[in-house]
Amino acid sequence: MAAFCFAKSSERRHNWFINTKLYKNNLESYVKGQGMTCKTKIKIMITVTLLMAFGFTMTMLKSLYIPCIILAIVWVCHIIYFVFGVKTLRITKE
Repeated sequence: MAAFCFAKSSERRHNWFINTKLYKNNLESYVKGQGMTCKTKIKIMITVTLLMAFGFTMTMLKSLYIPCIILAIVWVCHIIYFVFGVKTLRITKE
């Protein structure tokens, strides 16, 4: 979502972003419709899990149970999407 909004902000920023190492290593193949490597998918799932766990913990400490349930559902959907919805690229060694 952040990458999408960033790309729509200006042509200059979009061009800068698509030339960064972050984009080339993690998103370029996905944007081209080819999928992601298993390593990239795992890195993204771990990062999102940690961030959502922080949010989950903070809402639990405030006894906000509905947001916790929503976060849990979003997290499960995220994992399902990355495991089954995003094509996994096989890296061939030359």
